[in-house]
Amino acid sequence: MPVKTPPHPGLGIKLKCLEPLGLSVTEAAQVLGVARHTLSRLLNGHAAISPDMAIRLEKAGWSNAEFWLRLQTAYDLAQARKHEDAIKVERYEPLAPVG
Repeated sequence: MPVKTPPHPGLGIKLKCLEPLGLSVTEAAQVLGVARHTLSRLLNGHAAISPDMAIRLEKAGWSNAEFWLRLQTAYDLAQARKHEDAIKVERYEPLAPVG
């Protein structure tokens, strides 16, 4: 059974932070101290949440940085799992015990 892919964390920011507060992308970008284009790319799933952005979200009172980075990591891993069969790496077994 395929694993359900989590949504891009930008959607969470849009639905849980901007919409309940009635903030436009421009207003939210001002709150976070970033360019509107930067936030728009994140909200639309075209950019990842960086540690810097996670701290900005935390400082704005929108959860904590670790939460946002965990969401981003979960999303990134789910995306990588979609093509893991194409990653050709075999398990490494040392010939002699190490140590």
